[in-house]
Amino acid sequence: MLASLSDNSIKQYDTCLRKWFIFCKKNHINLHLKSASNVITFLTQLYEAGAGYGTLNSCRSALSLFLGQEIADDDLIKRFLKGTFRLRPPLPKYNITWDTSMVLNSLADWYPNDALSLEKLSKKLATMLALIATLLQTISKIKIKNIEIYSNEIHIKIPDLIKSSRPGSTQPLLILPIFYERPEICPVVTLRCYLNKTQSLRNHDSLFLSIRKPHMPITSQTLSRWIKLTLSDCGIDVSIFTAHSTRHAATSKAHALGVNMDLIRKTAGWSGNSQTFGKFYNRNIIVNLNQDGSFTRNIMSDSIL
Repeated sequence: MLASLSDNSIKQYDTCLRKWFIFCKKNHINLHLKSASNVITFLTQLYEAGAGYGTLNSCRSALSLFLGQEIADDDLIKRFLKGTFRLRPPLPKYNITWDTSMVLNSLADWYPNDALSLEKLSKKLATMLALIATLLQTISKIKIKNIEIYSNEIHIKIPDLIKSSRPGSTQPLLILPIFYERPEICPVVTLRCYLNKTQSLRNHDSLFLSIRKPHMPITSQTLSRWIKLTLSDCGIDVSIFTAHSTRHAATSKAHALGVNMDLIRKTAGWSGNSQTFGKFYNRNIIVNLNQDGSFTRNIMSDSIL
């Protein structure tokens, strides 16, 4: 049953359950007692301490795992959470996003690829893959054995479980088309160069290796740091935008260029009826998966204009 939860969910639930344990001990309550009244009192204290709807809803999920599903389905608790949503609604992190062509045109100056240091080449490739609306977690799970190189494109399979994995859903397949017009920002050209440069350094099958010896596989946190540094080098205000903003920028740009919404959802790993894009990702662009490669092609090609 623990295997049904991701590591991140366990960490998130652990925080809530620790607070529940302290609350029960302080108020002399049996922590195993299934009481909607006690749960609402507990959630109210969290709300008054500044917790928002997302945190409270996460706590409800944690407590339902501990106390039973009837806690999550209780009408009073549902009503309480609806009230917190109206009083303290979750807000998207960004109201605007940056123009992808600004970053791509800067990355075009990082050329030729074989003249770049391993650090700079690694950051360039990581940022370009992130601009294909791919989760950083997905990029960190790319294995050499799952990369298929063809004359005009590269296919990357992701068989590992990721955040968007669901029973019955297909795993991501990234298709990177080659851009003959601008090889300096072509993901295929950059990836091939990276594979050649790291071939003699590899003792592992993971695509991305640490910059320093012994060149071990890196985590999504390291990828995030690389991308944030790259965005800063390209003139993006990283005091506002994080590495995750590449998804906002790429999906908003694709939408502005007229890319089909179903393709945007599929590339980003959202379900067909998902409202995630409209609620959190579709942002005005500040000027300053990808099943057939058309998402990638639109994003990269726009920087030519």
